Amino acid sequence: MFFKGSRYERVPEAKLTDANGREIRYKTTRFIVDPLALVGHRVQDGERLDNIAWQHFRDAERFWRICDANRAIWPNDLLEEAAVLRIPASEG
Repeated sequence: MFFKGSRYERVPEAKLTDANGREIRYKTTRFIVDPLALVGHRVQDGERLDNIAWQHFRDAERFWRICDANRAIWPNDLLEEAAVLRIPASEG
């Protein structure tokens, strides 16, 4: 269901059975541990999170690691010019 490297890849699955006997599978809550930030990144005008992730991880789809490290619910909130982002390890 989720691609390799997805933030939900390791989240446990659960299931329940409704009144009609239909089995419903779902992911449980994804708890975010406080990742150790290895470096900082000062945001420049016009930067995007996928590009920042590529610079640090060589994988643009791991932008969510930066979001988690900075406790961002809305990724674009991190892109204020001159903000300093915490950059964690690419694996957690």
